[in-house]
Amino acid sequence: MLSAEIFTYILSFIFGSIIGSFLNVCIYRLPREESIVYPGSHCTSCDQSISFYNNIPILSYLFLNGKCSKCKSKISPRYPIVEILTGLLFLATVWSFALTTQTFFYLIFLSSIVAITFIDLEQMIIPNVITYPGIIVGILYNALRTDWHNSLESINKFSFGIQDFFSLLNELPILNSLFGVILGGGILLVIAYSYEIIKKRQGMGMGDVKLLAMIGAFFGWEGVLFVIFLGSILGSVIGISIIIANKGDFKYALPFGPFLSIAAVIYIFTDGFKLFL
Repeated sequence: MLSAEIFTYILSFIFGSIIGSFLNVCIYRLPREESIVYPGSHCTSCDQSISFYNNIPILSYLFLNGKCSKCKSKISPRYPIVEILTGLLFLATVWSFALTTQTFFYLIFLSSIVAITFIDLEQMIIPNVITYPGIIVGILYNALRTDWHNSLESINKFSFGIQDFFSLLNELPILNSLFGVILGGGILLVIAYSYEIIKKRQGMGMGDVKLLAMIGAFFGWEGVLFVIFLGSILGSVIGISIIIANKGDFKYALPFGPFLSIAAVIYIFTDGFKLFL
């Protein structure tokens, strides 16, 4: 007989895969500025409506052998990948943080960056309709974590020193969140404009700026520094590998959003390597 704990983990994965199925709709429709509500799920090749029994996350793809039941056109493997990935992220989050308010907000964040990652990989854009609400949710999450009763006492102790400033940020999550938004968006904004001035062409989209601002809203200044550092390393390693594979061709455009997203996931589950101890 399954224990309640194991049953919870199984349900977490199933629920995550269902959310992943919805994220697939968002990944396809948001860049095309289509409604994510209407019409219902349908084949993008023949427009045939998909029956509920052909729309079961992961399983339907396997049963249909990755093809539309009517026109037999191939279904992108991205669909089961997103469903499995989201299910695993939900499972890992519940496993790590139990059923808490923190888990609820982390699941919202993780769902957002799954959609962002695959949209950026396919379309090289990061929709504002995800990052703007994400920033608001991140600020709300930290507002709920803030001890408002003792906040005035913490502010009154502030003496305008650098050490006092960061101590205040650690004591008041809402301020840390707001500073994270400014720092996250500001770092990439400076990098983007500097690159554009030097190279006379755009090297980074504003979507990346807003994504890092969203990460800052959730995880504050420490999260921003960890994510930009690790994301840059990951992007450099993969980018250099692609250049080598293409025999020195520097023309391949590589989206930065997925690397920021991967770094954010690592931050969540490793607590930012305890900021390198």
